[in-house]
Amino acid sequence: MKTIRYALTAALLSAAAVSAHAVDQVKVWAAACANCHGTNGHAQPGMEALAGKDKDDLTQKLLDFKAGRKPATIMHQLAKGYSDDELRAIAAYFAAQKK
Repeated sequence: MKTIRYALTAALLSAAAVSAHAVDQVKVWAAACANCHGTNGHAQPGMEALAGKDKDDLTQKLLDFKAGRKPATIMHQLAKGYSDDELRAIAAYFAAQKK
């Protein structure tokens, strides 16, 4: 019984570490957006703020940039550097930020 308890505890701790790493990775990806869209999506005047925007809308915009369906100066090139799942994670990160 102790062995099972230790195994379950180890599995939970491992899952928490993986989850924390995933959050850190998304923050690294999102930091690349800061030059134009501000820290955590709080943009300077003249740029689009991303913080608190609808996750599905952000995701669709990013996927449209990547596919070339949405015209852009640089976003279409930047979006191509991420997988669709990574773009979804970035959109979710910005959607979770307070406006």
